[in-house]
Amino acid sequence: MTTITAAATILTVLHFTKMNGAGNDFILIDNRTGDIDLDRTQIARLCDRHRGIGADGVLLLEKPSSQADFRMRYFNADGGEAEMCGNGARCFARFANKVANAKEKISFETPAGVISAKPMGNLVTLQMTEPTHLRLNTKLRVMDENKNVHVINSGVPHVVIPVLRLDDVDVQGAGSAIRNHKMFSPKGTNANFIAKRGPKKIAVRTYERGVEAETLACGTGIVASALVFAATENAASPITVTARGGDELRVGFEKSDNSFRSVTLTGPAEFVFEGAIEI
Repeated sequence: MTTITAAATILTVLHFTKMNGAGNDFILIDNRTGDIDLDRTQIARLCDRHRGIGADGVLLLEKPSSQADFRMRYFNADGGEAEMCGNGARCFARFANKVANAKEKISFETPAGVISAKPMGNLVTLQMTEPTHLRLNTKLRVMDENKNVHVINSGVPHVVIPVLRLDDVDVQGAGSAIRNHKMFSPKGTNANFIAKRGPKKIAVRTYERGVEAETLACGTGIVASALVFAATENAASPITVTARGGDELRVGFEKSDNSFRSVTLTGPAEFVFEGAIEI
């Protein structure tokens, strides 16, 4: 990061890489020196699709504090820091491989725990942290309707709702109502709507907390949706999930009753462009 002075105004030039994972797009920044400290306003402006670079979130590559190879910090488009992002983590792995000469398989710290990743071309397989707080068949009042929902934390909190037709779902309206429901206060939750496409295949649409809108894909939402589907349909691993953007991702796991471990997420992570921006 280079600082320049122009007409008594100090401008900071921030170098970045733009990436996407299944259409979920991110700004990646190498902060191993530790000299980049972005506030919420700056992050939100970077993610602004009209006045900034445009992204669903920002990922910082930093030095670890434990025995992991790196530390990953993830910020949503509203500037708030989140525990984990599955699609972002895949992009993070390929970014670390490129800028830090990372080895084939890497590990990195997140607030949700240590994640490991193995890039294979433009695909990355993540070894996820074990899911927690699975609650099936919970009654929830949403937009004057009683809904039967499923709750799980796959690194961040998610609600999963099976539907017959995804195209008929008001993802913005219902998703926002679920995200802000008092049951999940104060931090809120993400909301996923899933439709069965086969014995081991589903499609999903996700309203993301922090982005406050539907995104083309949500990695932890895809994991949450696949695990709920496996639990409610007694489906075996792996589950194929079609994201809103059309990409297919694969969720692997070991299941005992409704307990899951060794959860993996495999999907694309693609470089888009590199650049520099004044902040």
